[in-house]
Amino acid sequence: MVDEKYISRIVENVIKNMDVAVEPDKKLKGVFPTMTEALEAVQKAYIQYKSYTVEQREKMIAAIRRLTLEEAEVMAKLGVEETGMGRVSDKIIKHQLVANKTPGTEDLQPIVKTGDTGLTLIEMAPFGVIGSITPSTNPSETVICNSIGMIAGGNAVVFNPHPNAKKIANYAVDLVNRGILEAGGPENLVVSVYNPTMDTSNEMVKSPIVRMLVATGGPGVVKMLLSSGKKAIGAGAGNPPVIVDDTADIEKAASDIIKGASFDNNLPCIAEKECFVFDTVADSLIRNMQKNGAYLLKGADIDKLVKVALIEKDGKFGINKKWVGKDARLFLKELGIDADPRLIICETDAKHPFVQVEMMMPILPIVRVKDIEEAITEACKAEHGNRHSAHIHSKNVDRLTAFARAVETTIFVKNAPSYAGIGAGGEGHTTFTIAGPTGEGITSAKSFTRQRRCVMVDGFHIV
Repeated sequence: MVDEKYISRIVENVIKNMDVAVEPDKKLKGVFPTMTEALEAVQKAYIQYKSYTVEQREKMIAAIRRLTLEEAEVMAKLGVEETGMGRVSDKIIKHQLVANKTPGTEDLQPIVKTGDTGLTLIEMAPFGVIGSITPSTNPSETVICNSIGMIAGGNAVVFNPHPNAKKIANYAVDLVNRGILEAGGPENLVVSVYNPTMDTSNEMVKSPIVRMLVATGGPGVVKMLLSSGKKAIGAGAGNPPVIVDDTADIEKAASDIIKGASFDNNLPCIAEKECFVFDTVADSLIRNMQKNGAYLLKGADIDKLVKVALIEKDGKFGINKKWVGKDARLFLKELGIDADPRLIICETDAKHPFVQVEMMMPILPIVRVKDIEEAITEACKAEHGNRHSAHIHSKNVDRLTAFARAVETTIFVKNAPSYAGIGAGGEGHTTFTIAGPTGEGITSAKSFTRQRRCVMVDGFHIV
């Protein structure tokens, strides 16, 4: 473990240097003053990159993985410092997850078909230059994860980061380029702009250089990409419910839900956002949640918390963005309560705004239900048809199956914390671009490729 004071000095220097680096004469690797310059540079890099072998791609990816692990703590601290969201310890884990479990070139498996009329080879080929819009919730993680997958697929990438996380996103762009250059790759294979705006985003989307678009964010940005006329991958919103029935291991369910819902202060779009529990085991679940770091809010304090965390307009509720990803203790401090839990829990009905709004805050509403039919009905309503993620704690196979079929989510986690769904404590690879709306699901290198077919019709056989 690197000395804490040393890490803090690094973060301070990075922030200071990035403030200066907005000037064109002092730049990070791959980061440009204008989108026009970024696009010109990445196009040149892609032309060079087309001659690189798969083995060379993998050497570059290996260097990126190593640098990500080495600088995970720096990026975690810088991310919290800039955005004011999340927890440093959890962001370190997220960077480690990206470095270790994002697939590389091994994800690109060719398909061969042979028969009486010859041989057909289908290979996964690059799209070319990919334009990627990244969020403020997982800024550096998304840049690194997407870069690994896109580079593995033979592509170059231009990023337009969320303006509220431009420093940490561009730090990640610089890191990726350092890894590429260290392994003998081309300059500016991954690029970005110092000051991303709607104008730079529009220029990127409309540029003929960009052949594919990838967005990780809210429904607005996904809709924009899907109307671009280009191949687009969209990772949209979610409001994942979790069900706990009377057959579940209640102590484990409580522990798992607290771990998942409090992870990075509930920023991940896969995290448990509302809980539906059988009335017969609700009291036990709540007691065990309190044992695992939850604070139970009651009565009028719940109404006070609504006014802090949400904004009401014309009878509709939306999140108060300045509170997204904040520590639970800060919410309680606002209510005059001195406590430092990982998560705030409270009992509500199914129509409560805490249930219906995707909060991205360490607040978990708990709703009592009488049976599995009511649990599934209310959980599907709360998920709003996003088909993103859902979770359940149960030992009844019929109930597990019934909920999975009803909710139809891209990620469905049984008897584990939500983050098992992206490979943290569960099997399978990771991603921070979960493309439910466009169907790619848990994206990986092959998501950023297109099929090309080579056909030989001359009876080529050895059998």
